[in-house]
Amino acid sequence: MKAEALLEVDRDGVRTLRSAAPLTLVPVRGRPVVHLVSSAASPLGGDDLTLTVNVGPGACLTLTGIAATVALPGPAGARSRSTVRIALSEGASLAYLPEPTVVTRRADHEAVLTVTLAGDARLTTRETLVLGRTGEPPGRLTSTLHIVRDGRPVLRQRLDVSLAVTLGKRVLAAELDTADTRDRASGEWWTRTPLAAGGVLTTSMADDAVTAARHLTAARHA
Repeated sequence: MKAEALLEVDRDGVRTLRSAAPLTLVPVRGRPVVHLVSSAASPLGGDDLTLTVNVGPGACLTLTGIAATVALPGPAGARSRSTVRIALSEGASLAYLPEPTVVTRRADHEAVLTVTLAGDARLTTRETLVLGRTGEPPGRLTSTLHIVRDGRPVLRQRLDVSLAVTLGKRVLAAELDTADTRDRASGEWWTRTPLAAGGVLTTSMADDAVTAARHLTAARHA
């Protein structure tokens, strides 16, 4: 399956909303909030899903998931790919908060997030990667983040996620705030790192998604 969805907002609200199953966009009336709903089992091996989000000058948007994404194997062992492309104009603000991505046994999935920021635009985003369902060995997972502000890299990261990388923990979670100015800090299974081009990246590892989220909350208040 190949699907492309488009969301564009300005100060007056949603300007363009084009869903494509399984990428279904549901706006919340009267609020700058859009829910991203999976309207079919996806991604399956061989799927190529792309969501493009454009936030206009001075506009504010919260884009949230409402259920976990479960990557499943396809019949021929092909890789699935989910791509989110975001562009934020001057003065724009986006909170992109998807639910966890679970990579099941024999699945092979790549998640890509690319963001282009204008000078004073702000991005807050969270990624939670879960290696297999409970009691199940995980499939393969690659996560790529490319974030640029005015042509200058903010974060370029590619992870081939495995239990070896996460020291046996099933969940790897990360939170990025491009407007954060806090110093470096760390705690039990979490670390907060200022970025050279501005912003802060916080990562945590845990045995489950709830605990990973608690680690991120602890880091936020440390």
